[in-house]
Amino acid sequence: MLLTSGQISMAISSSVVFMFTFLLFLSGYVLQQQTVRSLQAIIKPQPVVVPPPSPVLAKHFGTPPGHSFYDKYLASNRPKGGWAKVAYVQLVREHLYVCNAVMLFATLDDQESMAQRVIMYPKEWDATTRETSDPQIETSKRLLRDAAKRHKVMLQPVEPMLKAGDHSMFPLAGLLSLTAYNRVIHLIPSGLVIDTSGLDHLFTLPMESDMIGISAGKADGATSPSVVLLKPSKDAFRTTMESLAGTKYDEEDFLSKMSLLPDLPEDQIHVVAKTSALKLEDDSFNATAFLESTSYVHMSDPETLGPEFDAPKESVASVIPKKKEPAKAWQEVHERYREMRMEVCGLDLEPAPKSA
Repeated sequence: MLLTSGQISMAISSSVVFMFTFLLFLSGYVLQQQTVRSLQAIIKPQPVVVPPPSPVLAKHFGTPPGHSFYDKYLASNRPKGGWAKVAYVQLVREHLYVCNAVMLFATLDDQESMAQRVIMYPKEWDATTRETSDPQIETSKRLLRDAAKRHKVMLQPVEPMLKAGDHSMFPLAGLLSLTAYNRVIHLIPSGLVIDTSGLDHLFTLPMESDMIGISAGKADGATSPSVVLLKPSKDAFRTTMESLAGTKYDEEDFLSKMSLLPDLPEDQIHVVAKTSALKLEDDSFNATAFLESTSYVHMSDPETLGPEFDAPKESVASVIPKKKEPAKAWQEVHERYREMRMEVCGLDLEPAPKSA
């Protein structure tokens, strides 16, 4: 059977169409497989590369940077009940000492002490308004608000425990009534906190007495504390107040009743020092080491005004140590106090009373 020319032409056309259709299908299949492989590569989870641990440690107790003697100890020794059950408490009864209390807590905040911070002040200060109060009260209220806002300080207005005529009394012994805390530290003003770790260490110590005072030793024959450590309880508060009733709750008498510990250095770290003791130092004293190893400097020189005042030069000259290094430490502490008073409180030194 012979094919006609029309049939031959149709067969050739059909073959060409089939061939091109097959090539189009083949190219589409290849492209599809490439797309599938690409999607699988994207969806398939990649191995996670774990970076090496950072050498930077967190700046909190519990993960100490190891820069001081107490850091390792504090990392494994917490106060009884934890840090929420211990507190630094400053009882301010005069406007002059409000700034100092705020300065102390500013340093505790900057150095990230985990203990609670409390300022107790006369409740009558809150009863005044701008129209009825004097500038001193307004300044104190401003500083207290700043302490609460900036340095996590709890403000506690208190009623006077006793009244003698027109004189309200806020005995320091009242801190024994703060039974919400297992331990309380009060820093005798005025002073400068340099390193909080030594002070925080006190919260972890066992206490056989309800009241312990820590003195600078050399300054006053170890008879007057600069740091007070208390274990509040109802019994301790009642017993102490009863024993002070005959003395009209004299603060010196209260301080004299507590067990007194001299500040014995451990690994060359001092908890407390007193500026009046610097004049007793010998030639081995080093000002730099002193400023690096002391937790709290109690700035007390009975022969001149406190650090809040711009004391007359002749008065200052009479108390500055004669030796070079102790004199350098004395001047550095007072200069830091002046600068911090301006930085934290926005206050310059008070003018010296005319009688000074």
